Amino acid sequence: MPTDFRKSSHSGRDQDCVEVAHLPTDFRKSSHSGAGQNCVEVADLPSAAAIRDSRHPDAGHLPFPAAEWSVFLRAARG
Repeated sequence: MPTDFRKSSHSGRDQDCVEVAHLPTDFRKSSHSGAGQNCVEVADLPSAAAIRDSRHPDAGHLPFPAAEWSVFLRAARG
């Protein structure tokens, strides 16, 4: 799943600038959460994953690079 970056609308016309990309919003409830509980939600990102609190989805998310996410999953499963 590639990420499409675009030049920020606040950048000057002929300047090197910051590019931005939209992150997917297809968060899903963690498979290890109990039924009917407030829980952690997970989203797949290009070369990464993100988590957020299901009780406060508008509060943002925490992205993890793929290598860190793999280490976390191994620790959680172990």
